[in-house]
Amino acid sequence: MKVLKFGAVWCSTCLLMGPRWKEIEKEFSWLKTKFYDYDKNPEIMKKYKVESGKLPIFIFLDKKGKEFKRMQGEIEKKELIEFLEKNKDK
Repeated sequence: MKVLKFGAVWCSTCLLMGPRWKEIEKEFSWLKTKFYDYDKNPEIMKKYKVESGKLPIFIFLDKKGKEFKRMQGEIEKKELIEFLEKNKDK
């Protein structure tokens, strides 16, 4: 599984979620993530249909690179961990 994380420096919820994801990434060494800044990656934003008013957005990709889940906004660490554990083999 891979997680694409979309955010911006002017997004307060994005700034809150950054440290939360860092903790999770340390706990789940198998997890692959990639962060994209909204203002620096307009083509990626267009490709994944990410809008500035909906940040942060987290897109979960399966082993084949296909999106199977999209989450938005502030998400509790516990909820993210439960989701990752349940979908680890995708």
